[in-house]
Amino acid sequence: MIHGIRVDVINTRPDIDTARVFRRAESVLALVQTYQPWRLAHLRRDLRGILVKRYPCRGAYLGDTQACLLELTFMANDAFTDAQVAATLVHEGTHARLDHLVRRYGIASYTDAPARHERICRRAELELGLAVPDGGPVVERARAAMALADDEVAPAIDWREAGRQVTLADAQALREKGGEIARVHYPPFP
Repeated sequence: MIHGIRVDVINTRPDIDTARVFRRAESVLALVQTYQPWRLAHLRRDLRGILVKRYPCRGAYLGDTQACLLELTFMANDAFTDAQVAATLVHEGTHARLDHLVRRYGIASYTDAPARHERICRRAELELGLAVPDGGPVVERARAAMALADDEVAPAIDWREAGRQVTLADAQALREKGGEIARVHYPPFP
């Protein structure tokens, strides 16, 4: 439990320090707590937890389990700031909030209005980026995404191909370090 949210890490990469990933989760949640405490309260209410594992995107909201997925190598990569990781968490947490509103009040679901949902989530990222120190890259990415056409802001993704590319990238990274990786199968995105 970190800041009142369950965090689980499935680390399939021996070159990634699991303790480092938990420290990053602590830093990211502390950042949200400091600059948008109301948003952390929403995350606690709307999510059953955060799952960190290898996946073919930075983050995802897994509606069937009401969990936020944060990608393992994204969490472990120091090239990304805590603000950038927090923006992904906030984005996916906003999907969770919207999912709750769909179930409770019958607003248009993601399936019915994907571009609208994505823009709402990007707006949440933008608000976080404007609130935190070093939020410039978050603001820039959110504004650029919000300006995209509907089919670009919420594109159709071939998750099987994306998973295949992740498996290849993992194998290459580990070969470079002299190791091997177990095969990881990525199911179609929910």
